[in-house]
Amino acid sequence: MSQQIIYRILDANLDRAREALRTIEEWCRFGLENVALCDRCKQMRQELALWHREEFRLARNTPDDPATGLSHANEISRTDIQALLRANMGRLQEALRVLEEYGKVVDPNLGAAMKQMRYQVYTLESKLLEHEIANVGQIRRQKLRAASLYLVTMPVDNIVSVVESALQGGVQIVQYRQKEGEDNVRYQIAQQLCEVCHKYDALFLVNDRVDIAIAVGADGIHVGQTDLPVTTVRQILNAHGGDASQYIIGQSTTNPQELAIALGNQVDYVGVGPVHATPTKPTKAAAGYDYVSYATQNIEIPWFAIGGIDEHNLEEAINVGARRVAVVRALMQADHPDHVAKQMRSLLSQ
Repeated sequence: MSQQIIYRILDANLDRAREALRTIEEWCRFGLENVALCDRCKQMRQELALWHREEFRLARNTPDDPATGLSHANEISRTDIQALLRANMGRLQEALRVLEEYGKVVDPNLGAAMKQMRYQVYTLESKLLEHEIANVGQIRRQKLRAASLYLVTMPVDNIVSVVESALQGGVQIVQYRQKEGEDNVRYQIAQQLCEVCHKYDALFLVNDRVDIAIAVGADGIHVGQTDLPVTTVRQILNAHGGDASQYIIGQSTTNPQELAIALGNQVDYVGVGPVHATPTKPTKAAAGYDYVSYATQNIEIPWFAIGGIDEHNLEEAINVGARRVAVVRALMQADHPDHVAKQMRSLLSQ
């Protein structure tokens, strides 16, 4: 009786390990287009198939398995590819450990083979992590280039729910801008905003505060003309954030001279404005549409027209060449941010 139970355990975990490997292999093949990693997964799957003996399969008794149909809330959805890969890598490692321990009872060679494979999986995980890290900056910049509607926050009640509504309407980038207040409160809000942005596959940036950006796992930093220099931001990111090249760095500009400096610092995007006078930056005179026209002809990196733009005057900015805009009050003070965001996205896509 006990031998049949062990056979069932081995059968279930051989299936589990092969399924997890196949899931990982598909990403190596189609996502990374990495032949070496794909081949390594395939070889391990084939080795597992050789160990999947007929007596193990015959011991299978799915109808009487009390755990059939059980699932955890975390298994219902995956937030992104990285979460999917981590889940299946964990599933694979757990299955191999079970196979190693119970395999020793049936055949010491099986236990030894599973132990060796478990170490191979650790190496595979390291290789996948290298690709994940290398691709983070690339993925973030792809999202940046694809974005057309950017939200800069302002202090409001229920800030997280307001931002989530805007995200539901199609906002693709959110910058948390809070110049005053206690750091612990700003950190908590940034953490919540980062989570909700990633829930909707949107980029999350923090204004000026590199420390908070690193702490909450933000996608990047935005600095103004009087904030930290871009070179200093990169130094801090390299020292404490891992690798500055993985982060998006953007900067506000109000004239061609500031723009030239920003481009010389190799920022990933720039803000162009303020197009209209705005209470967000009361000391800044409106740059007007002349600067937007200048940007249209002189900027190759992504740029966002900003400053007093809303759903009513957006077409004016589009008519002079703006294809991406950043907004504050138009969404943060809207009764229905999702409706306004949808309207603006629709205009920008025409």
